[in-house]
Amino acid sequence: MADIGPRVRIRSAHSLERGAALTIGYQPEWAPPGVDPETPSVARVHDALLGGTENFAADRSAARRLKTAVPEVVDLVWCNRAFIGRVVDYLVREAGIRQIVDLGAGLPTIENTHEVAQFADPAVRVVYVDIDPMVEPHAKALLHGNGRADAITADARDIDAVLGHPALVRLIDFSQPTALLAIGLLHLLPDRDDPHGLIRQYMDVFAPGSHLAASNLFASPNPQAKALETMLQVTMGTGYFRDRAAIARYFDGLDLVEPGVVHFPEWHPDERLPGPLATWEELLLGGVARKPGRLG
Repeated sequence: MADIGPRVRIRSAHSLERGAALTIGYQPEWAPPGVDPETPSVARVHDALLGGTENFAADRSAARRLKTAVPEVVDLVWCNRAFIGRVVDYLVREAGIRQIVDLGAGLPTIENTHEVAQFADPAVRVVYVDIDPMVEPHAKALLHGNGRADAITADARDIDAVLGHPALVRLIDFSQPTALLAIGLLHLLPDRDDPHGLIRQYMDVFAPGSHLAASNLFASPNPQAKALETMLQVTMGTGYFRDRAAIARYFDGLDLVEPGVVHFPEWHPDERLPGPLATWEELLLGGVARKPGRLG
């Protein structure tokens, strides 16, 4: 494994190579059963925005429309990746977490959750969960020979299917603290799916000392927020921005880690913030919290 350092560094040479492949119109050679290449997928559009190659023409078209609506959306996606890296590094190095469930993980990119976590401690166990059938085979290929990480295809809303999956049960000990990552997932769920209740159900299963890392696109007067929300609904049929109070509710009953629910660049930044946030940096809010209590 390459030395990625104690904090995540993004935009590697590998990502640039993948971006070049996207530019020349690279087409995947196969699609798993159940994948409709004519319908954009959140995971594949995200991959296209990151400069990946595991996407189809419909996904790249959606990515272009999102970039037209909010030209900085690619920067936003990279900001999301960097946030995940800092969170995972904190969870392992400072919070003592040794097992992670990554909901809505998306397609593998660079400096993935297991890479950051296992760089900090090779004993950390990670399970990726995503509804897109393309994610699991690509993740498994990346994880070949790694007995402490796995990927499953499941709908995060089906808690029994996720937590009862044999691959997850093999790696995750529910009697020990676990980190649940719900970063980039919850704004895909409408209120009728009760994302707040979903998070509570997951955290109810996990032991005291477990942590939740969650985020949501932020509803605000920011004109870019409305532009992105509209285009997500048009291109993907999803994308639900929520206000600060609704995002903070994900952490009800948990002890928030400082600095609380904030914009991504403000959460444990690698370096001192240079000044006011750019408008696109205000589009996401997230945080980390600990389930109170002690084991045993």
